[in-house]
Amino acid sequence: MKVFKGFQKGVNLGGWISQFDKYDEAHFASYITKEDIAQIAKQGYDHVRVPVDYNVLQDDDGNWKETGFQHLFDCREWCEEYGLNMLIDLHECYGYSFDPLKKDMDRKKFFYDEPLQARFLDLWKEIAERFAEYPEQVAFEPLNEVVLAEVADAWNKVLEKYIRMMRSIAPASYIVVGGVCYNNVLSVPLLEVPVDDRIVYNFHCYEPMIFTHQGAYWVEGMPSDFRISYPKTLKEYREAGESLTADLAGAVYKEGIREIGEGFFEDIFAPAIEKAEKDQVALYCGEYGVIDLADVEDKKRWLADIRAVFAKHGIGCALWNYKGKDFEMKDMPV
Repeated sequence: MKVFKGFQKGVNLGGWISQFDKYDEAHFASYITKEDIAQIAKQGYDHVRVPVDYNVLQDDDGNWKETGFQHLFDCREWCEEYGLNMLIDLHECYGYSFDPLKKDMDRKKFFYDEPLQARFLDLWKEIAERFAEYPEQVAFEPLNEVVLAEVADAWNKVLEKYIRMMRSIAPASYIVVGGVCYNNVLSVPLLEVPVDDRIVYNFHCYEPMIFTHQGAYWVEGMPSDFRISYPKTLKEYREAGESLTADLAGAVYKEGIREIGEGFFEDIFAPAIEKAEKDQVALYCGEYGVIDLADVEDKKRWLADIRAVFAKHGIGCALWNYKGKDFEMKDMPV
């Protein structure tokens, strides 16, 4: 399988210019600084994934916000100084959000709405024109976490338009594309897009969800005081999930997989690895991590298991999250 060179061991900068509490330039200027990038490099990472929301780069009328683009420019320059690469991830676009707390969001409309898609492509054209000159350093991820399984075919059509447009501007840049069901690893085989040497298949992994999201306030039906350790058996995780009203359906319910540990991750990644090998593209996990409510030693055991499988198959990865966002992992082993 091909390897996503320069993007093997990264960390997310969530909560900076995406998923912020309020739109605030003072926050943008102070939350992530050059010193943070220096620290990330010192820890041994090779790249950062930079989630950014469309409204940082564009106002409601479609005009560009130079102050927003400047944050991306600054980050790229800091990364260059400290030898890091950078993945620009559009975390929300006009007309679409994955955020479960935005309960009134129509998560289907964007995938069938040509004006919304035109605005999405226009924003990406602008991003590509500003960063295409750094093909070895800056990679592009069109959209974070498509939620609904039912839009898989429509999403492939959007991705085809996106890839063809981006290739007309940034022919040598890496493009990182993920599937549906919140970018679940099991959805990678559903991707049907134009491929070349710089296309990368992307997934997120928070399995077992009952462990990584224990006590999460945004998971509907999850008690704030619920705790569970790692590792436990598949049976124990399944029973714990079924005892809650929370929607935590995940890979632990897949049939024919090995018990929790490296074998578990090998088995749930297998269809994605097979797809990537068949299409001759690299594979990347853009988010993986454990909520800060979990026991520290449990987190370390989970990280050791999942990272062993990443390393075995040359799967690049980015930890969620460098600081804040209920998943702060900056003090965890790299």
